[in-house]
Amino acid sequence: MLFYRIYQILVMVPVMLVVTTLAAIVTIIGSALGGARWWGYYPQIIWARLFCWLNFVTVSVTGHENIRKNTSYVFVANHQGAFDIFSIYGWLGHNFRWMMKKSLEKIPLVGFSCRISGQVYVDNSSPSAIRATMADAERQLDKGMSVVVFPEGSRTFTGAVGRFKRGAYTLAVEFGLPVVPVTIDGAFRVMPRTAFAPRPGHIRLTIHRPIEAPADGHDLSTLIDASRAAILSSLEK
Repeated sequence: MLFYRIYQILVMVPVMLVVTTLAAIVTIIGSALGGARWWGYYPQIIWARLFCWLNFVTVSVTGHENIRKNTSYVFVANHQGAFDIFSIYGWLGHNFRWMMKKSLEKIPLVGFSCRISGQVYVDNSSPSAIRATMADAERQLDKGMSVVVFPEGSRTFTGAVGRFKRGAYTLAVEFGLPVVPVTIDGAFRVMPRTAFAPRPGHIRLTIHRPIEAPADGHDLSTLIDASRAAILSSLEK
């Protein structure tokens, strides 16, 4: 493990800083030239896979047959750790935009690349800000574009799946989109919230069958419970 930590400090960290900077710059330039739909997703697949490979983290995925390429979805996933982002970016296999905390916009260069490429920053500071967030999401959800949300809101401290918030499901009802639960298993062991560095491991993604959102929104609790149950069904006991 000592040699692995030395490798991380001397090799992995410098390489990923360079790759992350290049990915952000390429995304900004490509998006500014009118190609945000492509540049906001495909370079990040390479970035995410490199991050996993350099840390000796493998990812397997099942359930691709449950989703269609040119259909928009609201993907909801449990949030085990930092490597959730890399595993979904690298292996989900469906063009999407994140719904992410507005505070992340402050990250130098990366925050701006996310903004210009169409990632949706969630602002709950006022009713008008919430309406702006919904309008931003609506602009992105066309021609098969989807969004990915962590309905727990933040990474788990214990590995257990927390309570799901209603925001992602309200969005699905508002725009009449199916909800696709995604189970992330193994990311907590790779890098839990309390860790400062990852360790080698294996992450499993399970893409479940879409759940149709109720048209009137009155059965939102059932939709939340059904998606949470699907996610729990593929977690190791």
